[in-house]
Amino acid sequence: MNVLIVYAHPQPRSLNGALRDFTVQHLEAAGHHVQMSDLYAMQWKAPIDEHDAPQRNASEPFHASLDSKQAFLAGTQSADIAREQEKLRWADTVIFQFPLWWFSMPAIMKGWFDRVYAYGFAYGVGEHSDTHWGDRYGEGAMSGKRAMLVVTTGGWDSHYAPRGINGPIDDVLFPIQHGMLFYPGFDVLPPFVAYRTGSNVDAGRFAKITRELGERLDKLATTAPIAYRRQNYGEYDIPALTLKDEVATGQTGFAAHIV
Repeated sequence: MNVLIVYAHPQPRSLNGALRDFTVQHLEAAGHHVQMSDLYAMQWKAPIDEHDAPQRNASEPFHASLDSKQAFLAGTQSADIAREQEKLRWADTVIFQFPLWWFSMPAIMKGWFDRVYAYGFAYGVGEHSDTHWGDRYGEGAMSGKRAMLVVTTGGWDSHYAPRGINGPIDDVLFPIQHGMLFYPGFDVLPPFVAYRTGSNVDAGRFAKITRELGERLDKLATTAPIAYRRQNYGEYDIPALTLKDEVATGQTGFAAHIV
């Protein structure tokens, strides 16, 4: 299996750095091929701007989506964007590893999505009609590929429980897993979350975390993905893109979009 790891943590000598190294070693020992995008080490440019489409008409205002579309189709994207897109094409599975900062990913990783997910590459593809509203949410360029989040958080597991103060972890991660991974077609595996990592993690705790992570890595190809509802498979009214009355009756919110 070809596995791409997109990793965001500023300190190599950290729990995240140790988990990254463990993941690479574990996957390679199992015979998988691994590529790494270490965003801080790469000094990844987070903002999307006119420099990402160098052949654009400089006399016109910069338009993030349309200029990215033109650059993607013309093959004139900045080189760092094109390299990451090629890694995505290569990968069978993508692991996104990051610490949970302010209920989301670090800004540098958000910038990876902003820039790499060019119009025509990850979105804005497919037929738009009264019966099919683009190739997305279960279809798209990443169809047939798997994705999984590996997340560390300082909060306790109880803080992210169904009645926890921070909200259920599945709800916290929904915009990432559903909106950034399922949208372009990934099969999204349940996340691996290491809780209560804000203080020092001793050797015994680290061994437990890596043992559990190793078990998840061993099942990358067989773990059932989250059963998100597919947009163009009859459960949503198109083009309104709301669930039909007979689907998930009485349910609202994120949970309604999971079978």
